[in-house]
Amino acid sequence: MEPIKILFTGDFCPHNRIEHLSKQGDYSSIFNDVISVFQNNDLNVTDVECPLTDTTQRNPKTGPYQFAAPHNIEILKYAQIKVASMANNHMMDCGATGAVDTMNLCRSAGIQTVGIGENEAERRKPFSTTIKGKKIAIINFAENEFIAAANSTVAANGLHLVNNYYDITAAKKNHDFVLLVVHGGNEFYNLPSPRIKDTYRFFIEIGVDAVISNHTHCYSGYELYNGKPIFYSLGNFIYDWPEKVNVDWNFGFLVKLILSDTIHFEIIPIKQNSGEPGLFLLNDTEHAAFHDKQQELSSIIADDAKLAAAFDSYCQSVSRMCEAYIEPRFGKFIAALRARGFFPKLMGKKKKLLLLNLTRCEAHRDVLLNFLSK
Repeated sequence: MEPIKILFTGDFCPHNRIEHLSKQGDYSSIFNDVISVFQNNDLNVTDVECPLTDTTQRNPKTGPYQFAAPHNIEILKYAQIKVASMANNHMMDCGATGAVDTMNLCRSAGIQTVGIGENEAERRKPFSTTIKGKKIAIINFAENEFIAAANSTVAANGLHLVNNYYDITAAKKNHDFVLLVVHGGNEFYNLPSPRIKDTYRFFIEIGVDAVISNHTHCYSGYELYNGKPIFYSLGNFIYDWPEKVNVDWNFGFLVKLILSDTIHFEIIPIKQNSGEPGLFLLNDTEHAAFHDKQQELSSIIADDAKLAAAFDSYCQSVSRMCEAYIEPRFGKFIAALRARGFFPKLMGKKKKLLLLNLTRCEAHRDVLLNFLSK
């Protein structure tokens, strides 16, 4: 069969200097030498990480709010993006209005959306297309972190193994290729947890031909499982944070799937908004460093014991933050006092065992989630 080329990117959030360049219409200064990668593909897909809207509505949540002005849709049009995956933890930051604004904006620009909807059937529906005589489905869902709007049916498609199983197997019956874009993982951690590895492999087992993962804001490794690629994180695509320079935040990769009788792929490393705004291909030195690090990460992913040990080490590194979150009172000031012994710790061993049981046992967790959601 004639090869089909589909390009995937990481997280798109056009903030700060990128938004300024976009407002000026200077898209060539955003993409620089990377624009050639978007040309001559059969389909370009990106993860739209934030609503593109003017609404002042905000969804109740913890953590930062991310949003950008509607004119930034022109960035995606310039790069010939045709599909926007929208199941992620920031798409609902501006409530139902922000999400619907973004869906409508994309559609008016000729960009199809997936992983979002005003009802369950719509948000679970795959993007489906025929390219060179082959039917291709793209399914998109996210871990369940603020993916619904308060008092609305508008929501992103969530990680739900039963629903995901039915959606993947149904798509596989009617398509030659099923591609999965999933938003999840631990932010600023370069590896999947053992649970994520098992879950993504399960998706391959039930019919997915390639898994593309985003969310962590840093790139990860990849593996071939049953001959099918799993990319555990592409890192950022366009996500400007001026204080971040030459750190993991600034490096990621695009992946071009080449679908034929077998699935091949090309990894295109990029540098984004590191000192100078915009996207750039890596120079020889940067490319070598990227390759070496990605191979190291991939070797850890391939070894269950090493992956478990790495995840345990990561959990230890964030244990103080985790403890601060689950104490009855939390916040930077209280956490600082507690760390210096000026504020008592209220989380004893017995209380930890209780919380372990409430969150580990599915029946208890159902009740806990219902209680906390109120």
